[in-house]
Amino acid sequence: MEAKLFDPPPLRLHLPSLSPPPTNFTPFPLRNNHTSFKSLAHSSVSSHTDPIEDNQLSQSPKPVYSPTPPNRQLRTPHSGYHFDGTARKFFEGWYFKVSIPEKRQSFCFMYSVENPAFLKPLTNFELAQYGPRFTGVGAQILGADDKYICQYSPESHNFWGSRNELMLGNTFAAKPNSKPPNKEVHPKEFNDRVLEGFQVTPLWHQGSISDDGRSDYVETVKTARWEYSTRPVYGWGDVGSTQKSTAGWLAAFPVFEPHWQICMGGGLSTGMCYHGWIEWDGERIEFEDAPSYSEKNWGGAFPRKWFWAQCNVFEGDSGEVALTAAGGLRQIPGLTETFENAALIGVHFGGKFYEFVPWNGVVTWEIATWGYWFMSADNGNYLVELEATADDSGTTLRAPTSEAGLSQACKDTCFGYLKLKLWERRYDGSKGKIILDVKSDMAALEVGGGPWFNKWKGKTSTPPVVQRAIGLPIDVDSIYNLFPLFKPPGL
Repeated sequence: MEAKLFDPPPLRLHLPSLSPPPTNFTPFPLRNNHTSFKSLAHSSVSSHTDPIEDNQLSQSPKPVYSPTPPNRQLRTPHSGYHFDGTARKFFEGWYFKVSIPEKRQSFCFMYSVENPAFLKPLTNFELAQYGPRFTGVGAQILGADDKYICQYSPESHNFWGSRNELMLGNTFAAKPNSKPPNKEVHPKEFNDRVLEGFQVTPLWHQGSISDDGRSDYVETVKTARWEYSTRPVYGWGDVGSTQKSTAGWLAAFPVFEPHWQICMGGGLSTGMCYHGWIEWDGERIEFEDAPSYSEKNWGGAFPRKWFWAQCNVFEGDSGEVALTAAGGLRQIPGLTETFENAALIGVHFGGKFYEFVPWNGVVTWEIATWGYWFMSADNGNYLVELEATADDSGTTLRAPTSEAGLSQACKDTCFGYLKLKLWERRYDGSKGKIILDVKSDMAALEVGGGPWFNKWKGKTSTPPVVQRAIGLPIDVDSIYNLFPLFKPPGL
C-alpha cells in the first residue's frame, strides 16, 4: 500500500475547457497556458463576455493595492479574529500558501498568536493564578526547496487582528521613531513603519522577517521578504453561493475545539505592478497569477494527532480543481478525556463544491507515520478517493501546543505526489460516472501530533444525534447579524 503511486511526470499546464458550470459562473479566455484558475478569477472581477474586451482585460496590468472592502464576495464564516478577551487558554493560527508551478516551488506562510490575554510572559503571581501559559507571536515560512525560517516573540502587544475579517498583522521590530500599525495600512506606510513584521488580508500580503536562530534541526534561510496581492477564486462553497463554515454551525461556539476554517479554497496571487515577489535568502522570485490558498485554526490547542493534504495545482483535467482534506483526533468536551475521530474532504471543481463531512456521510483513511496518505468518502451523492506519497523526508514545523507553546509538532512537504478521483454515486453505492481524475506533483502533505507508532486507519464515527444537529441548515452568521451586539468575535 505504501508503494509510490506513479512516476512524477513533468507538470503539463493547459488551457481550461470547463465542465458544465453553474449558471452564474462565466469563464474567460486566457492569455497563455498557465494554471486554469485564471478563468475563474477573471469571472470574479467582471461579468461581460465579449472576447475582445476580455483579451484586453487579461493583457492589462494587475490591480494595485486597495483596502479590504466590507461584505466582500467569497468571505467565509469565521474569517475574523476569535479572541474574546478572556484569560482562558487560547491560540489562533493562520496559513497562507502560494504555489509557483513553473518552478515547482511553494511558499507556506504560518502565523500564530498564543494566549493574547497576556501581552508578555506571565509573572509569578499570574502563574499561580492561571497556571502555566505560553505567550507570543510566531511567523514561519516553509519555502523553496522545503527550506525554513521562523521568527518568534514571547510578547504580543504589537499583534492585531480584525474581529470581523481575515485581516491581521504583527511588528517584530519597528523602524526608528515609528509606531507599529494596529490595523491594515497602505503598503508604503507599512514599509515606512515596519522593519520586521507582516500584514495580511484576503487581498494583500506583505512582510519581512529574520530567522531567530532556534531551528538548528532544519535547513534555514536568514531572511525573507514578500509583497503580493490575491484575487480569491474559491471560498468554501459553490461560487456565487453563501460560503460555508468548514466545521459546521457549531463552530460558532467553543466546543469540539480546535476549530478549523478554510478561508480561501483557491485564488491567484500576483503583484502591484504585474509581478508578485518573494525574496528568499536574498534571491527574488517573481510570479504572476500563482495558485494560492488560506485557512485558519483556533481554540485551546491543536488536535492530539492529525493529518492533512492540500493542492490546487493539478494536471489531467480541463477544469479548475482545488482540494483540501484532513483528519484528526480531537477532544470532546466533558469531565473525562474522551476523543473522537474527525475528518473531511472538500473539492472545488468548475465553480462547484463537493463536500464530504461526517454529518453528510462517512470519511475513511489510512495514513502512514510518513510518506503515504489515503482517504475516501461517500456523501450519498458522490464518492471521492485521494492517494498521496512523499519521497522526501519532510520538514519539521512548529505549531501552538498546550504543553510547550510554539514547538516542533508536525512534518510537512510541498513536493507530494497525489491522485484525486471523484465519481457520481449510483443508487446501490457503487461508482458511477467519473467526474474528476487528476494528479499532481505539488501537493502539500502533513502529519502532526502523536504518538505515531504505526499506520493510522480510521473512519469518522459521529453520534447520530450530533450528526443530525450539525447537519441542520442553520446560518449562524445571518442570525447574529440581526443581533450584532451578541455576535461572537471572529464569526
